[in-house]
Amino acid sequence: MTIFDQMLGRYDIKTAQEKHNAINEVMQEIALAGLYRGGFFDKAAFYGGTCLRIFHGLPRFSEDMDFSLTEKNVEFDIKNYFPAVIEEFKASGRDVLITKKEKKVQTKVESAFLKDNTEMYDLIFKTEKEIKIKIEVDTDPPLGFSTEQKLSLMPFSFMTRCFTLSDLYAGKMHALIFRSYKNRVKGRDWYDFEWYVRHDIPLNFAHFQIRAKEFNGLDIDKEDFIKMLSEKLGSTDINMVKRDIMPFIQNPAVLDIWSNDYFLQLADRIKYRQP
Repeated sequence: MTIFDQMLGRYDIKTAQEKHNAINEVMQEIALAGLYRGGFFDKAAFYGGTCLRIFHGLPRFSEDMDFSLTEKNVEFDIKNYFPAVIEEFKASGRDVLITKKEKKVQTKVESAFLKDNTEMYDLIFKTEKEIKIKIEVDTDPPLGFSTEQKLSLMPFSFMTRCFTLSDLYAGKMHALIFRSYKNRVKGRDWYDFEWYVRHDIPLNFAHFQIRAKEFNGLDIDKEDFIKMLSEKLGSTDINMVKRDIMPFIQNPAVLDIWSNDYFLQLADRIKYRQP
């Protein structure tokens, strides 16, 4: 049995969607191991929903792997670390390809998440190319965040540098407010927001402000923030929100309480990290 199969054996898989989610997650963990071996985390940190899932037990699966340099460096080239990732997969029993993903910017708002200096790559199996994870690194990131070392035990013991929870929260609130798609809503942002509130995580509002300034050119105070958040939570089609999150969770009943009013009441419970 390969290391990949051993890691996949940890999951209780009953459906094709659950198998797809589990394979994605094993790929993410092996990719992190390869990046660690290559020294990537000397210069970069992991953030986003996948970080929350792997290191903090978020009860939903996640697709993409988002990284930020800890200092701005537009000359940084993540491709230098890909040989270590490919070798890690080979050691686990799988062969992979890493290909550059072309960015398709559709709106000014969405472009805030696809800057020219953000490189995106797809990591795919050589034999099963329908299964892939996206790797994205921001080489000119908004700063003002803190990091911590988080332990993984598979495929071996190693540390990943991650954003702290308060800063992960700030990035998620920026995404929830400003992310825009033409025909759908990213319900995963809403699910994660609920998780932060339920776990009493304090929001690093200062980092949110830096992100809003650098990505969107806006100076936002807390009053502006609450107004913009309330407008988004109160006006979005909640059924679209639910449809997006459904493939990534195992118990759909947790969504029964979801309504616009429910999320507006969650917004009233946001806690802020003290300066």
